[in-house]
Amino acid sequence: MINILIGLLRIKVVAVLLGPAGVGLVGLLQNLMATASTVAALGFGTVGTRQIAEAAGREDQAGIDTARRALFWGTLCLAAVGGILLWALRHVLAVKVLADPGQAPLVGWLAVGVALTIASGAQGALLTGMRRVGDIARVQVYSAILSTVLGIGAIWLLGEAGLLLFILAGPFAGFVIGQLYVARLPKIQTPPAPLPALVGQWQTMARLGTAFMVAGLVGVLGQLAVRTLVQRELGAESLGYFQAAWVISMTYLGFVLGAMGTDYYPRLTAAIHDHATANRLANEQTEVALLLAGPVLLGMLALAPWVIQLLYTAEFAPAASILRWQILGDVLKIVSWPLGFIILAAGDGRTFMLSETAAMAVFAGITWLALPWLGIQTAGISFLLMYMVLLPLVYWLARRRTGFAWSRTVLRDVLLLSGAATLVAACGAWHDWLGAVVGVLAAGGFGIIALLRLARMAELGGALGRLATMARRYVFKLGVMHD
Repeated sequence: MINILIGLLRIKVVAVLLGPAGVGLVGLLQNLMATASTVAALGFGTVGTRQIAEAAGREDQAGIDTARRALFWGTLCLAAVGGILLWALRHVLAVKVLADPGQAPLVGWLAVGVALTIASGAQGALLTGMRRVGDIARVQVYSAILSTVLGIGAIWLLGEAGLLLFILAGPFAGFVIGQLYVARLPKIQTPPAPLPALVGQWQTMARLGTAFMVAGLVGVLGQLAVRTLVQRELGAESLGYFQAAWVISMTYLGFVLGAMGTDYYPRLTAAIHDHATANRLANEQTEVALLLAGPVLLGMLALAPWVIQLLYTAEFAPAASILRWQILGDVLKIVSWPLGFIILAAGDGRTFMLSETAAMAVFAGITWLALPWLGIQTAGISFLLMYMVLLPLVYWLARRRTGFAWSRTVLRDVLLLSGAATLVAACGAWHDWLGAVVGVLAAGGFGIIALLRLARMAELGGALGRLATMARRYVFKLGVMHD
């Protein structure tokens, strides 16, 4: 939550100082850097987490140490190669992506960000695989603070000339803070692994990682294609509106989706061969995610126009319609993510790649077809349709893999949240204030129910537990719920 708040502060400052066109350019450059990082990393981070978590589940210290060595040396080489390749292709990318050959030096400097992103991704994979959840949280918070201070300082002092430093501040801070916590891990005690053992690890990482890399690449390339289409068809300001809605949509659910990768994925990997346990974990994760995210989703739907103005400026008002469509898609996204992790934990990279490709093809294809007729809101509509395709697909794949089925509780929560979100969105489309009133009431009601359920599930203590007890008593007095 701290990380999200810091990110929103960073968004606000950039919006005020650079306007919609500047926000759009930042998003395009960050997307380009992410694309290059995804290709060059070759999926080593994702597979590295899996290898370390699997060895930890077997209590195989030698396996953990070998995986750590392979991850370190492998990503070191990939970071160097990725940075060099981006620098070499800077002129081509400036023309193809930015349509401005004069921006080649700016694109070239993104090579530093690519190398640092790959290195910090390996650090995160190591901490995640070893279940150092507290350290991961600290890295995220402290790196967010450091990158915000450096990035905002650069924009504040240099204006548009500080844009590159703003973009590189994130990878730099993530690498520096990550290294401080990786250095605190227990030292590798086993003798150096023979080269064949390392080669075996690299072969596994490359075989599985290539499929995961392609899946990730499809995602970032799809986003890059949509951004490029918006910029060319509607202009730089419309790209800024899209970027504004996209950042909010990706940021406010970070506390839920980030937790899945940090805690749920390693636990699921260790239990993936026990189908009953894996399915129970997936249902529990989905239920908790819906309870945590539901009130936020409904509240964001209700207050979308005012959230846009608060986090950005009044110039970004057209982004509200995009954001509403994306929030409807986020309801389905929350439900689909735990199922996608089943495929990841099983190491079925090819299936994961194909499912992600199908979904992203819907996103980019519908945007390309409908953008000239529906305008900028097409980007939001295609986001919703993407998850309408992906959710049934990953459910079917998870069912084939582990026999997964949603519990009655999860099904009820999905239907309740989907219905409430659709109602709030329809009211907001009719009139902003009607959507606000209905949405705030829906978010409040769902929040009370969620708090009670979470308190029972987790037996929360402290201030949150006392708040849950007070809410439970209040709801019981109203006769809404019974023990």
